[in-house]
Amino acid sequence: QVQLVESGGGLVQAGGSLRLSCAASGFTLDYYAIAWFRQAPGKEREGVSCISSADDSTYYADSVKGRFTTSRGSAKNTVYLQMNSLKPEDTAVYYCTVENAPCLGAGLRSVDYWGQGTQVTVSL
Repeated sequence: QVQLVESGGGLVQAGGSLRLSCAASGFTLDYYAIAWFRQAPGKEREGVSCISSADDSTYYADSVKGRFTTSRGSAKNTVYLQMNSLKPEDTAVYYCTVENAPCLGAGLRSVDYWGQGTQVTVSL
C-alpha cells in the first residue's frame, strides 16, 4: 500500500512556527523528489518547496523563502517542512507530494503520489 501521510498542521498565531511531517509507506523516498504544495480557499494550488532526490538541493517559492525549510529526516522515509514566521496568507491545506524526477522549481513536473493534506491556519 503506497501512502504519504502529513501531520503537524494546526492553528497558530502570526509569527509562530509549525513543523509539518510527511511519512511514506509502501515505498522508499530515496529516489524521489519531495515537494510541498498548498491549497488555500479560492486560490490555485501552488508549490511551496521541493527537495531533490539527487543531492538534497532545496527550492522555495518566493513567498516562503527565508521562512520555510524542507529537509529529509534522519528517520527513513520522512520529510519535514519547518515553517517559521508564519503569516495569515500561509493559511492553506498543505500536501506532501513526490515524483521520481527532478524538482521543477519549488514544485514538480507531475505528481506520482499525493498525501491527504494537513490544515495550517494562521490567525492574526
